[in-house]
Amino acid sequence: MKLSWLAVAAAPVVAAVNMTITQKNATIAPSPLPPPGSSSQGEEIVRQFSKIDRTTKWKLVEEVPFEGDLFEPEGIVRMGDNRYFVSAGEYTVRTQKYNQTTNGTDRTTGEGFGHMIVFDGKGRRIADATISRPGSSEYHNGGIDYDGTYLWATLSQYRPNSTATLVRMDPATLEPEEVLRVHDHQGGAVHDWSSGVVLTLNWGSREASLWDLGARFPGPPAFAAAPRARVRNPSHYTDYQDCKYLGHSQRYGFRPVMLCGGITGIYDTTIGGLAVVDMLTMAPLMEVPLTLTSAQGNLVTKNPVDVAVVGGRLRFFFLPDEHNSALYVYEPVI
Repeated sequence: MKLSWLAVAAAPVVAAVNMTITQKNATIAPSPLPPPGSSSQGEEIVRQFSKIDRTTKWKLVEEVPFEGDLFEPEGIVRMGDNRYFVSAGEYTVRTQKYNQTTNGTDRTTGEGFGHMIVFDGKGRRIADATISRPGSSEYHNGGIDYDGTYLWATLSQYRPNSTATLVRMDPATLEPEEVLRVHDHQGGAVHDWSSGVVLTLNWGSREASLWDLGARFPGPPAFAAAPRARVRNPSHYTDYQDCKYLGHSQRYGFRPVMLCGGITGIYDTTIGGLAVVDMLTMAPLMEVPLTLTSAQGNLVTKNPVDVAVVGGRLRFFFLPDEHNSALYVYEPVI
């Protein structure tokens, strides 16, 4: 897939550090790279998602234990039938809440490392790349997206009202290339590859920023100017944890849409859900609550989610648990 906007970001590459290869004879990424599953199947995903409601029955298709420590998984990309890329945050010093807001935020910086971990279809670990600089305050690696050429991610401070760096990675090398920096925490990235716009989500996905990669941003460490648009999330039902670009949907007048999953705590309980969301307005176009839980008791939408049509059926991929987790593959019975 040749994308004309790739030349606009001439930012330096920060080499992945502490790359650990577990399967010596396995390639990190498939070759050639497959098309992005979510957006290449977007219209069919939207069509089948429209049939789901809160009475829908769900079928567990597969439960795959993922090998090793996953730290806190944040995003997942299924790349073909035999590769899963997982973004994760390793927290070596936890943040501590302030008694009052200090310098615009509510907690200490903490310490840690951002990871990109690769697994095969059986859950066996292939590679683990630490993609944040040692000692960097931006070690939270959030939700991720894949456009057929690059993985897109954000490295952020693990606190609101802080800073973040948007990066893209070659799946074959996992080397993060800095694209732009932002004066706020950004917990996820979604790339509309047809228009060259990247959407990033702030703390709790309460606001989205739209970045036009056709513009020339100053290279890091300078901060980017204001985004093309900032959009307040009109829905307070779910804090989105991970989102995937679905394309410009015919069902919705060819507007760009994404599939998002997440949870929120309200009224002393935690609820989860999935939604198809308009990227320009952040309005949920379709949404459904989800009460499925992992063997550890976590809602399956707590952390990463990906989506695909497999064998003609809509399928979701969840990785809900910290540290020791299994991949839960579910199909709605529709």
